[in-house]
Amino acid sequence: MRTALYPGTFDPVTLGHVDLVLRSRRLFDRIIVAVADSGSKGPMFTLEERVALFRNAIADQDGVEVVHFDQLTVEFARENSACAIIRGLRAVTDFDYEFQLAWMNRKLDSSIETVFLCPNEDYSYVNSSLVKEIARLGGDVSDFVPAPVEAALREKLGR
Repeated sequence: MRTALYPGTFDPVTLGHVDLVLRSRRLFDRIIVAVADSGSKGPMFTLEERVALFRNAIADQDGVEVVHFDQLTVEFARENSACAIIRGLRAVTDFDYEFQLAWMNRKLDSSIETVFLCPNEDYSYVNSSLVKEIARLGGDVSDFVPAPVEAALREKLGR
């Protein structure tokens, strides 16, 4: 069984994240969505909320599980027998950072490959920070996030 790890903060999960999971699932037998603790980033949603929102977003998908982690990504990948780490590339601006991560992860464990996927063009401009900003300002985020995430954003922001 070929397992891939899809790590991230996912604060909140977007339709672009879901798209990458679905497309990754065609390449791998099992996808582990690994929600990072990332408390230092000051996420809007708690770790438990982010895990629950992602689980809800992919509830009907076989071969996909959502868990949390708080260690080096390559260590977590190794512990879960993952042969690859999935990373999304939306634009050229992502490339430098993602390449640095890939090289560092390869240095830490050369047996785990990094696989870059570009999101569907409908989501290439979507990121969690922009979604949160639009929601904070009262904008409609329904085209960017699953419906339960939209509801969670409204509740979190008191709208």
